[in-house]
Amino acid sequence: MNPRYTRTAMLLHWLVALGLMGTFALGFYMHDLPLSPGKLKFYSWHKWAGVTLFMLILARLAWRLTHTPPPLPANMTRATRFAAHAAHWLLYALMLAIPLSGWTMSSAQGFQVVWFGVLPLPNLVSKDPALGELLQQTHQILNYTLLALVIAHVAAALKHHFIDRDTVLTRMLPAGRRKAAAPQISTH
Repeated sequence: MNPRYTRTAMLLHWLVALGLMGTFALGFYMHDLPLSPGKLKFYSWHKWAGVTLFMLILARLAWRLTHTPPPLPANMTRATRFAAHAAHWLLYALMLAIPLSGWTMSSAQGFQVVWFGVLPLPNLVSKDPALGELLQQTHQILNYTLLALVIAHVAAALKHHFIDRDTVLTRMLPAGRRKAAAPQISTH
């Protein structure tokens, strides 16, 4: 079994990572701006990015379900392997739930999502200001939960690289110095 992720998996991983950073930063920035044409433009960009990320994440999930990832290092405990798998599936769940919550929130608030200003997407619910407020809070909580999980994900990758000195991080890097693979065990 190949000790590295496929090029497609790496490309999707890093595109999603960059997209998440940009979309989160934009969402955080625009939230408290006063109502203006600029704020509305930022909201449109945020929605476009969210829809695009949603499609990338669907593609990434489809790729993941049809391509076995490289095995985890053999020295990882059973509990650590379980935690790693659980965290990855929670990342996928959050990355799908967040754009859906944003799209549903826009629908409930009476603002249709129009992808890149060209393709109107169907409203997922009827206009309902109370539901829109609840979904706004849900969207924020999901985003902060994702942020915390991404920080833990990055910290774990850095721990594997600098402390454990295994290949967990380098197997997702597209280029650079390749380290000899540590003993691996299959997780499937």
